[in-house]
Amino acid sequence: MAKVAFLGLGVMGFPMAGHLAARGHEVTVYNRSPAKAEAWTAQHKGRAAATPALAAEGAEFVMACVGNDHDLDEVCTGPDGAFSGMSKGAVFVDHTTVSAQITRTLGEKAASVGLHFVDAPVSGGQAGAENGQLSIMCGGTPEDYARAEPVMAAYARICRLIGPQGAGQLAKMMNQICIAGLMQGLSEALAFGQKAGLDGEKVVEVISQGAAGSWQMVNRHKTMLADTFDFGFAVDWMRKDLHICLQTADEIGARLPVTALVDQFYKDVQLMGGGRNDTSSLIRRLR
Repeated sequence: MAKVAFLGLGVMGFPMAGHLAARGHEVTVYNRSPAKAEAWTAQHKGRAAATPALAAEGAEFVMACVGNDHDLDEVCTGPDGAFSGMSKGAVFVDHTTVSAQITRTLGEKAASVGLHFVDAPVSGGQAGAENGQLSIMCGGTPEDYARAEPVMAAYARICRLIGPQGAGQLAKMMNQICIAGLMQGLSEALAFGQKAGLDGEKVVEVISQGAAGSWQMVNRHKTMLADTFDFGFAVDWMRKDLHICLQTADEIGARLPVTALVDQFYKDVQLMGGGRNDTSSLIRRLR
């Protein structure tokens, strides 16, 4: 078992850190709001630290799951950042969805002080984190990945090395591009069925077993039909991710016409007051 620090105890990080503790790892947690860290230690075996640097002291692995590029940079290199507390040779594993640019920058900074860095964004949402069934796409050296993979196994359904630093984030962008198009298609289909007077659940029972089937269809259609969107990955965070996708597409010369359109549809949902609704709330703008 390893000595592990976990930085960021949101809807994803809280259960992920819990799985590490349940596997017998020695876990120290940090969260920007101390109340979350206190709640975690009340439920799990482990301790809380007041800063990222203190959490990282003596840790073989430091995992992070925070909000965006700025948050990640702050917990790594800001005042009392994790890099200042980590021992040489330790591995920083970033589960945040951020830009490949910040990943490569932080990877270089880590290497300059004798640390190792793996970008490892996750997919599977809150349910995947709680059930320990996340898909993890990684960027880094084969050696660093091989060291970190047994630790990530505590909450992984599948974990794969995609390529060098930044490759994990680029793979996560592909994931979000797929989800954006699929969710819009499912929203249109369900809204169409309602207008046509069909029983959506009966239809989905049939078409989910054919070529139209998807994870979103199976896991979200009932709540979408019930107009319930108070769980899962929030629209505000999806727009953050799609901004990264669109910005990267401009940089590499890729075209994302559907993604750009769906991003604006999510903006409509935000303007309707649904920024904290989950991503399946796209159907709201069709009703």
